[in-house]
Amino acid sequence: MIKQYQKILLLVILLSFSAHAKEYFVTNSVELSAAISLSKPGDMIILKNGTWSNITINFQNNGIAGFPITLKAETAGQVTISGKSNLRIGGNYLVVDGFVFKNGYSSSGTAVIEFKSSSGVESNYSRLTNTSIIDYNPTDTKTDYKWISLYGTRNRVDHCYLKGKTHIGTTLVVWLSNKPNYHLIDSNYFAYRPIFPENGAETIRVGTSDWSMYDSFTTVEYNYFEECNGETEIISSKSCGNIYRYNTFKNCEGTLTLRHGNRCTVEGNFFFCGKKTNTGGIRIIGEDHKVVNNYIEDSYGTSYKSGVTLMNGVPNSPLNRYFQVKRAIVANNTIVNAKMSLNIGAGKDSELSLPPVDCIIANNIFYAAASPLVTFADTPINLTWSGNVFNGASIGMALPADNYNFNPQLVKGSDNIYRLQMGSLAIDKANAGYNYVVKDFDGQTRIVNDIGADEFSNEPIVIKPVTSKEVGPEYLRITSINNDSENIPASFSLLQNYPNPFNPKTVISYQLSAICKVRLKVYDSLGNEIATLVDEIKPAGKYSSTFSTMGSTLVSGVYFYSLTAGNYTETKKMVLLK
Repeated sequence: MIKQYQKILLLVILLSFSAHAKEYFVTNSVELSAAISLSKPGDMIILKNGTWSNITINFQNNGIAGFPITLKAETAGQVTISGKSNLRIGGNYLVVDGFVFKNGYSSSGTAVIEFKSSSGVESNYSRLTNTSIIDYNPTDTKTDYKWISLYGTRNRVDHCYLKGKTHIGTTLVVWLSNKPNYHLIDSNYFAYRPIFPENGAETIRVGTSDWSMYDSFTTVEYNYFEECNGETEIISSKSCGNIYRYNTFKNCEGTLTLRHGNRCTVEGNFFFCGKKTNTGGIRIIGEDHKVVNNYIEDSYGTSYKSGVTLMNGVPNSPLNRYFQVKRAIVANNTIVNAKMSLNIGAGKDSELSLPPVDCIIANNIFYAAASPLVTFADTPINLTWSGNVFNGASIGMALPADNYNFNPQLVKGSDNIYRLQMGSLAIDKANAGYNYVVKDFDGQTRIVNDIGADEFSNEPIVIKPVTSKEVGPEYLRITSINNDSENIPASFSLLQNYPNPFNPKTVISYQLSAICKVRLKVYDSLGNEIATLVDEIKPAGKYSSTFSTMGSTLVSGVYFYSLTAGNYTETKKMVLLK
């Protein structure tokens, strides 16, 4: 009876929040601070479209489950935060949605967006979504600040676009404490981080060396990494129990590195390396890691940047050096056309003297013309080889028993991925004693279990490589530069807005056939500028921007929108009908 009463009371409270939820439309920093203080669970704080310069937003409050407090742009992508600006998120059940950080910078040691308030209150159950940080760099590349710092527990960063970080400091970092994080980092687009001349330029780092023996349990999934070349470690895992799955890496000069910590899983990731120098796959350090179902193609890195690398370790290693690789499982991966497919004992020297021990390498396909397929920098201890296919070049060792040297008959499909074709000897040939996965990299059921990441199957493909069209903020709809000409528009064009006539919002789409400076502006019938929707350099691709009259005093009538992209200029008209 008491439990039933408690449920009814909770329902009444939730209904009360829903019925009394408010919207605060704010136009300046004073109104914003007041709205944050006054807001209650379920409320929404809406920032007026335009540029907010030199502002520190301290979003500290508490929502409740099902009724977060939301801080959002009036129109997603149309609120620009510039100058020396930062955002602090502190409290429980808070959502930040739809902002663009550009034409600005932060100060040393201060993240652009931090899941901790200015008074030190960490975030829990909070979310950053649909937000961009673009070229938010200081003039001095040695000024160290992160773009996103995650504190607290069970926070999420999703559908964000983080592009062009040129200075030292990780793009996105997870900070640990004595309790696990359980963060989720998904569906983001990490783009164009140039090579930095020293360490500290990772794209994602989960943990630090001094907290590396603590559990984080962070999941990084369905993200797209393009030309993230800052340093050797694209992702640097420095904690325990994390999952890295279903991410796609394109032309990234580095590796997904299990740098410190134990018991992490790397599953179902796609590495399209494009035969670029220094592109690699997965590097393993530490204990009890599992690397399964990954697809690595055209990796042209060597040493630490091989297709798969098992490092040597340091005796009695301090937290910031290299722990011996123990009991690693590398199974059901497909490594194709790598310059160095598998590197065992990498880094061996007088300090890194402990080779990998008690590891299992099973049911993988290593197929390449570059010799040898297996490089031994050191001799592993008690390494199990089982059910692997080595083909295309010399193996680098005598073929172990229960392994194979035959052509796996891989063929590229319409999605440009190598899979087993009918009749391949790799079908149903995997050693059943090392079945660590029940699905393949397509999400298809493994029945008898084929060798490699692909299970020959007629089931629908349910997991695919992530592309730039599917991640990041909806308002960008970025199409990345790649080698597939079908994804690059043949010419510049400005499309008719839709809907037209409109009230209060309409979408303006345009196409770029080359990287260029882009300006998209809206004018009234007298030629007065109403809004600037885009003013930045963009790569070739297809884009859309939303123009909204919500909260404005614009009247019904004819308006014009004009695109300038490099030397291309075009203007079209649209009708606002209130």
